[in-house]
Amino acid sequence: MAMNGVLPLWKEKGMTSHDCVFKLRKILKTKKVGHTGTLDPDVDGVLPICIGTATKVAEYITDQGKTYEAEVTIGYSTETEDASGATVDADESEKHLNRNDLLKALESLTGEIKQIPPMYSAVKVNGKKLYEYARQGIQVERPERIVRIDSIELLDEQTEWSGKELKFSIRIQCGKGTYIRTLAVQIGEALGYPAHMSKLTRTESGKFAAKDCVTLAEVAELAQNGDISSVLKPLSYGLSNFPFAEIDQKDIFAIKNGQVLDKHPLLEAENFLVLTVNGQPLALYKKHPERADKMKPEKMFGIPSIDEV
Repeated sequence: MAMNGVLPLWKEKGMTSHDCVFKLRKILKTKKVGHTGTLDPDVDGVLPICIGTATKVAEYITDQGKTYEAEVTIGYSTETEDASGATVDADESEKHLNRNDLLKALESLTGEIKQIPPMYSAVKVNGKKLYEYARQGIQVERPERIVRIDSIELLDEQTEWSGKELKFSIRIQCGKGTYIRTLAVQIGEALGYPAHMSKLTRTESGKFAAKDCVTLAEVAELAQNGDISSVLKPLSYGLSNFPFAEIDQKDIFAIKNGQVLDKHPLLEAENFLVLTVNGQPLALYKKHPERADKMKPEKMFGIPSIDEV
């Protein structure tokens, strides 16, 4: 029987997201495995993995909000903007920081902000990834982007920080495409000092949280015991940001064949609509770009139980 669903994986430090996909293909004995957004090797945390038919919804899970817990170090910046890179700027003066000044700096970076992706990142410029330029020592102009920071919460309870090097922890809720490394540098800039991100954990990705996750070792054990389905989330879970509408049995043939349909009222205020039969996703529809009263298919899901309806 085909394996379909979303696996909430806890990515451990020292592995790339692609490493996780490679190992899972071997453990689960299936090639149809895809991750939902890159986590750097030094970062651990929630990495939803799409398997089988669920690979069709990977991009929508990637687009959902994320929550991170990060440690910021004030005192020096690095070429990679995290702890793994060589120092590029250092301020060895005695520093004094109070809670109010720090909270003001965090507040100034909440909402829609501009970011320039780090040179050591997978963003492409002229068809080549930035980190490829960086490894060759080539500096290129990086595209500025707008990202959304929903909230930054200071996790430390102390009221003052003193010393040549200051560290504090924050929790960030943000939209897709946010570089927390870059945010750490921006926090330092707001305080007037060089800074970098010294630790990072992703605690949530969309609806997937740390408490739901399993490690690669646990996945291997579950697969060996035939219990992997106990941790797989259904396709519908990955689409839960969108409205759902149960269809009439008479419309199944038209939808399965990707036909244009009359626009559903739920699409007035939404970009996408999940059409279900017996509660299972059959297709993802969107507004028709040229016909205001119609909707057209965006993705089709060939779920066996539906094909037999």
